[in-house]
Amino acid sequence: MLQVSPLVLACALLAAAAGPASAQLRAGKTSIAEFVTSPFPLDGSSAAGEYFNINENGKRGRQTATGRVYWENETYNDQRVLLHIPAKFDLRKQGVIVVFFHGHGAVLERDIRDRQALPEQISASAANAVLVAPQFAVNAADSNPGRFAEPGAFNRFLNEAATHLAILHGDQRTVRYFQSMPVILISYSGGYRAAALAITRGDTQNRVKGVLLLDSLYGEMDKFESWVLADRKRFFISTYLGSTRARNIELMRQLKERGVPVRTSLDGIRRLQPGTVVFIGGGNEENHRDYVQDGWIANPITDLLNRLRDFRAAR
Repeated sequence: MLQVSPLVLACALLAAAAGPASAQLRAGKTSIAEFVTSPFPLDGSSAAGEYFNINENGKRGRQTATGRVYWENETYNDQRVLLHIPAKFDLRKQGVIVVFFHGHGAVLERDIRDRQALPEQISASAANAVLVAPQFAVNAADSNPGRFAEPGAFNRFLNEAATHLAILHGDQRTVRYFQSMPVILISYSGGYRAAALAITRGDTQNRVKGVLLLDSLYGEMDKFESWVLADRKRFFISTYLGSTRARNIELMRQLKERGVPVRTSLDGIRRLQPGTVVFIGGGNEENHRDYVQDGWIANPITDLLNRLRDFRAAR
């Protein structure tokens, strides 16, 4: 007997109920869906045996250098992903997927959806954009990229995201549209490791056309440098406060030595061109926690998307 996955079945049922595809939605839609290709859990992954260093009667966990213990079933087991499609999103126009990697101490609903207001920032922009934001370690000071360290894993995640976005949109026939959309990857704070591995190991279809680091360059400088140099048609923007200042200045120097034109401000850039590289300095650490919603400007993600003139929802 032919087996049909619950995800495909749900998508088909929604498509049948929805009738003909509608180019635009009547209202924006936000959901939190459980993915198969999520960063966690690590069951079956070779990384699991290396990462977890505590086992109490079959209960695995990780003890950090500070002595803090994070248990697998509480911290590394959340398969959910936040999705958002604005009301203005139009299938008749070229769109872009904004993939957001959160920092330490984050929970999807409390931080990404409500406090940092990612859905609202996407909807407030002029871009024809949708949002995909996976949960990493839950409410923990941990930058573990999970399965996104595996070759091709990020690409598999994007393919599954297309199905979930089609379900959220309400018509299975939109799957191919979402599968073909380019990607802008945004990393905040501790999301840097997953971002670096996603673009250098996981993006097998080269869909990521731009990277924005929000006070996030805590390491993996060689990977970000190689990604910029590999294709000069991509844009790269890194913003920094006190603790990431030295690494940003060093990466800026390295790119300049390789002949990459570097800017230190978005001033005068109304249309963000492919190949643009920008480093934006800020203050010290007092604003780090609120940097996603109050960075170089209020609602910085809205500001970035407004500069992507090739992905306008209305022209």
